[in-house]
Amino acid sequence: MRSDLANAFELLRSGNSTHVEQALELLQNTVFSFSMTVCGHREDAEDTMQDVLLKAIPYLTKFDSQKALTTWLYTVARNRCWMSRRKSKFAPKEHLSLEELMPDAMELDHLEAIASTGPSPERSAIVSQNTQHLQEAILKVPPPYRLVLVLHDVEELSTDEISQILNLKEGNVRVRLHRARLFVRKELSQLAIRLVVQVAAQEVSSPRSPQRAKGKLVRSSHCKQIFANLSNYLDGALDDTLCEELERHMGGCKPCEAFLTSLRNTIEQTHSLPSQRPDPRAVAQVRARFAMQLKTVAGRDK
Repeated sequence: MRSDLANAFELLRSGNSTHVEQALELLQNTVFSFSMTVCGHREDAEDTMQDVLLKAIPYLTKFDSQKALTTWLYTVARNRCWMSRRKSKFAPKEHLSLEELMPDAMELDHLEAIASTGPSPERSAIVSQNTQHLQEAILKVPPPYRLVLVLHDVEELSTDEISQILNLKEGNVRVRLHRARLFVRKELSQLAIRLVVQVAAQEVSSPRSPQRAKGKLVRSSHCKQIFANLSNYLDGALDDTLCEELERHMGGCKPCEAFLTSLRNTIEQTHSLPSQRPDPRAVAQVRARFAMQLKTVAGRDK
C-alpha cells in the first residue's frame, strides 16, 4: 500500500537501525500482500517476500525518492512472483476484448431491476460480495491485466509508476486496467444475479421481483465507445467533451446507469481489499536472515 511505502521510505532515510527494522516490517507486509493477491499461493508469496527483501539490503538506504523505492520494489516482486507462480486452476486466457466484457440485455435488465427495487435485508446480504469472492475473481483475470489491476486499485500506484514497472505506455496501462475492472465486475455481477434470482423466485408474489429478459449482446459502436471510457470517467481522467457525452447518455439510459453503478461498486470493493499478512514464523526467518546480511554489508562498508 502506498502509505506503507511512504512510511518505510521516511524510516529508511533516518539511517537509524531501529527505524530500518520498522521499515523492513512495512516492506515485508507490502511484498507479501501484493504477491498473495497476484498469485494466490501463500508459499510462493512467502518465498517472494524473502527473496525480494534480501535483494533489497544493499539498496535500502540508497533510494533517493519514494518513487524510486516503489518502482524497484514492485518490479523485483513482480518478476519473482511471476517466476514462481503456479498455473491457476481457473486457467485464464491471456487476452480480454472489450466486446466480450460488455453486458448483454439480460444482465442490464437485472441490474436495472435490482437497482430500482430497493434493497431488502436478504438481497443486501447476497449482493454484498465478500473478500473471498473478490479475491477469486481477481485470480481469474488474465495475468497481464491482473498485474495492472492489483498495482493500481489494490496497491494504489499511479499510471505513470505502473508504466515504468511493467514497461508499458500509459495508454496501454489504462486499457488493461479498464478491462480488468470490467472482468472482475462481470464475475461478481454474474454471481450476485444468480443469487438474487434465487431469492426473487421465492418472492414471486411481489411485483418488484426482477424479471428475466432475453439476452442480446450490446454491440453498437456508440455503446462500445461509452463502455471503453467508463474507467477514465470514474477516475476523473476523461476528456471534457467525452465526459459530457457519457453523462448525457447515462442520464437517459437507466440500464447503463445501473451498469456504471455496478462498476463503481466493484472498484470501491477492490480499493478496500484488506491487506494479507504473512505467517509470523516466515517473518521471523526473514528477519534473522536480514540481520545477518545487514551485518555482512555493514562489515564490507567499513
